[in-house]
Amino acid sequence: MTDRSDLELVQLFQKGDEASFNHLVLRYQQKVYWIARRFISDHDGADDVTQEVFCKAYESLKEFRAESSLYTWLYRITVNIALNTLRRQKVREFFRLDEVFDVEDTSTISPSDALEKKEEKGLIEEAIGKLPEKQKAVFILRYYEELPYGEIAKILKTSVGGLKANYFHAVKKIQEHVKRAHGTR
Repeated sequence: MTDRSDLELVQLFQKGDEASFNHLVLRYQQKVYWIARRFISDHDGADDVTQEVFCKAYESLKEFRAESSLYTWLYRITVNIALNTLRRQKVREFFRLDEVFDVEDTSTISPSDALEKKEEKGLIEEAIGKLPEKQKAVFILRYYEELPYGEIAKILKTSVGGLKANYFHAVKKIQEHVKRAHGTR
């Protein structure tokens, strides 16, 4: 059954085949988790978001009309739940860049260069943590997930023009934060 398309599995689920939903969960669980993890910096929080995403998907899948791909639909649910989780916590959690950037072989760089890289990542992490929610979401989906603006527009239900503006402002704020930090050293 795992060789079936998303749409076939959805249609089977809509006809009452519960096992088809399990196949969809297995197919997308890891992707949903890592999207959630980019918003929620700790494993347990991202795990909770992932569970909530699939609970919501289970409840709503009967009405899924395939106006977008299942993956886009799950992305949208994940982003919304992650942002709601951040709002409920009323804490801007910092994004762990160590897990996003490739781990470099530190044996080939000097200790001072390694420290400088670590400080730079910390500054970027701090800057991302201070972004408004919408800019943060656009930045993460565009920069780290490398999604096209059209796909992000579907996920966040907004215009491509607005997304581009949000992304531009997010990048500018991150750059300004890093420049200010370097100016005070």
